[in-house]
Amino acid sequence: MKSRVVVWALAILWLQPGAWEFKTALPGYHYQFPRDHFDHPDYQTEWWYYTGNLTAADGHRYGFELTFFRQGVSRDPAKTYTWDVRDVYLAHFALSDLDGGRFYQVERVNRSGPGIAGIDRSRQRIWNGNWSSQWNGEDQELRARDEHLSLSLTLHPQKPFVIHGENGVSQKAEGPGHASHYISFTRLGTEGAIAIDRKTSHVSGLSWMDHEFFTHQLAADEVGWDWLSLQLDDNSEVMLYRIRRKDGTADPFSAGTYIDPQGKPHHLRASDFSLLPQAESWTSPASSARYPVRWTIVIPELRIQLDATTALESQELSGDSKVVPAYWEGAITLEGHRGDATLKGVGYLEMTGYDRPVNFGPGPVSR
Repeated sequence: MKSRVVVWALAILWLQPGAWEFKTALPGYHYQFPRDHFDHPDYQTEWWYYTGNLTAADGHRYGFELTFFRQGVSRDPAKTYTWDVRDVYLAHFALSDLDGGRFYQVERVNRSGPGIAGIDRSRQRIWNGNWSSQWNGEDQELRARDEHLSLSLTLHPQKPFVIHGENGVSQKAEGPGHASHYISFTRLGTEGAIAIDRKTSHVSGLSWMDHEFFTHQLAADEVGWDWLSLQLDDNSEVMLYRIRRKDGTADPFSAGTYIDPQGKPHHLRASDFSLLPQAESWTSPASSARYPVRWTIVIPELRIQLDATTALESQELSGDSKVVPAYWEGAITLEGHRGDATLKGVGYLEMTGYDRPVNFGPGPVSR
């Protein structure tokens, strides 16, 4: 599930002939690496999604988000010219100044053209203009620059990547193909620099990277989701998503993954956890959407209970388009316990469908 810019592209793609001639995510997929870290043009929607919590040398806290999307348009073999649109490439860059109380975000949309945007498996590079993710051995180097924002980070995996779900798919709704192939690096040690209005801060911290590819995902009766990535100070991580239906209930295909301190993933079904919004909320002046900004997370079998809060309530991404729903995505802090032991951490929270439903009807809908 990801982001406003992909939903915007999907609204356009309803008018494109041949837009649905793609594979769907089905059980039994045979993963191969490093191949599967890069593009899958046989699937319509794909993203590489980086988020993280960073701290400057003086203790100032930041969150960041850098995302790359590929949205398939057509696979017509007759279209072979450089400027033929086979895919639309979207990217999103945001910085949360958590202690300064400011949120900054920019986005861009390109077609590949003569190298403007794309994914090159041989060069191990993903890019959109001068925003890029470059693999260098095990490390991933992120670069992004805009008029007022810039980022230059090196991410080093402290654990192996994990594959979410069961039998090769992360199921999002009932029925074949309502799923994605979903891979994450859940603990990436991060060093580098960010700049806001030319003021540079050297930062370090932890990042998380999601990579998903699919063609269909949500069902027609699903209107949005709440998704969290949690990095805990006992060297474990948790990913959870709660998919909301039109009637207000959670879809039973909501799920998650617990990654133990040794890096082994453990699948969590909807019955294995609760993700509960609390009374504290923030109402957006841009969209009028009301978002719960405090959550309680309980995983009984693991004896984990956590309180998720944010230092910056205004982390909504909204634009002028009347087609695109707004959504909230931002840095969070975690406090609670595991059994009798105190447990803390950081993470990211995404909330969609609070402005209006993200589902445009039959066909693919993305996070």
